[in-house]
Amino acid sequence: MSNALEITTATFGETTGTGVSLVDFWAEWCGPCKMITPMINELAEEFDGKATIGKVNADENQDLLAQHNVASLPTLLVLKNGEEVNRFIGITPKEELAEAITTAIG
Repeated sequence: MSNALEITTATFGETTGTGVSLVDFWAEWCGPCKMITPMINELAEEFDGKATIGKVNADENQDLLAQHNVASLPTLLVLKNGEEVNRFIGITPKEELAEAITTAIG
């Protein structure tokens, strides 16, 4: 089973710079973040080879929160070639995220 990729400040640009990515900004203390983790891992498996599914630990990568105007957790960004094309805040249905990823892939 594929798990979401751990993304840090050092790897963000390289990881999300080409293709389509879903990035989950989360924190250990965030209850809703923990609730969506299994769904994020399922998306990582379903989109393996088609899109990058990753997680950013908000506590360890605060500069990324500032760069991407993340004020609430969880925040999920859909990026295409490094540019934000969609944003979801809070618990979002898996189908909605999958549709956003599929749309971005084209």
